[in-house]
Amino acid sequence: MTEPLVLGIETSCDETGIGIVRGRTLLSNTIASSMDEHARYGGVVPEVAARAHLEALEPAIEAALAESGVTLTDLDAVAVTSGPGLAGALMVGIGAAKALAVSLGKPLYAVNHLVGHIAADILDPDAPPLEYPTVALLVSGGHTSLLLVRDLTTDIELLGETMDDAAGEAFDKVARLLGLPYPGGPEIDRAAASGDPAAIRFPRGLSRASDLAQHRYDFSFSGLKTAVARWIEQRRAAGEEVPVADVAAAFREAVVDVLVTKALAACKDHGVPRLLLGGGVIANRRLRDIALERAEAAGVTVRIPPLSLCTDNGAMIAALASELVMSGRAPSTLEFGADSTLPVTEIQVAEAEEVAS
Repeated sequence: MTEPLVLGIETSCDETGIGIVRGRTLLSNTIASSMDEHARYGGVVPEVAARAHLEALEPAIEAALAESGVTLTDLDAVAVTSGPGLAGALMVGIGAAKALAVSLGKPLYAVNHLVGHIAADILDPDAPPLEYPTVALLVSGGHTSLLLVRDLTTDIELLGETMDDAAGEAFDKVARLLGLPYPGGPEIDRAAASGDPAAIRFPRGLSRASDLAQHRYDFSFSGLKTAVARWIEQRRAAGEEVPVADVAAAFREAVVDVLVTKALAACKDHGVPRLLLGGGVIANRRLRDIALERAEAAGVTVRIPPLSLCTDNGAMIAALASELVMSGRAPSTLEFGADSTLPVTEIQVAEAEEVAS
């Protein structure tokens, strides 16, 4: 099939994402976010997220179909995120996808959320085709991973990941320390705009020579978060005002420095002059600017999907499934469930042994 029409469902966290693609052409990227419902708790509450998905799924599907000008019977396949993510939230999307696929008699593709973030890149109509191999840095609220992508549908290697907090979680926690609202990423970004990133030197996790031997491509942000907390405590204990803008700028610089340094080290070590950035934290302007600046100096080409496709969405799930269909991969069976710790090397889950004739 040259240009399959695929509907993708993404419910791994707090966004109900429904996407429809035809081949590599985006027809709809519909997102219903429950972020405001989580703001009062200062973070995502799994039960609240799952209930919000239940309420949002049907209207989101209807809106996506209307925007695309297609009907459910027109679809060639249904796709869904099987993991990683919040188990309860994933179950909602998986249940809906299975019901749709069975009732419509359409093939179902259960795919990996993280690989979906890479697939988002192929939906950019202005970008040249994705070249392999490429190094991918995925940075979001729940994940921070460095990957070597030899082929989107068959060969992805995990080079490194966070050992504790994801970068997005660190932003949320530091924002709370500074009295800034949730979600922390945009708030830290706004506060940092008027701050001096060199005002305070916060630690760069797993960046010492002794760390690099075993954790060259791994990340750690819990120590950075603790360092910020102690710095703030000391200022307050001394009766001094906390310079929110400077703390935000210095913290952001520490995170960005580690992310970009390790990503470019992976490019150099593997002889790959290509870096793809994905995930919601890529919306951070400083991260994009520093990555582009340092990559140019290192002779590395950077690819960044449209920002509307960097946060969690169903379009990237549909895009990945579309690639699987076009490469001749068999659909998934119904023998799969939510896998909150699904490894990135499992691109598709429960693939049937052969395509039914």
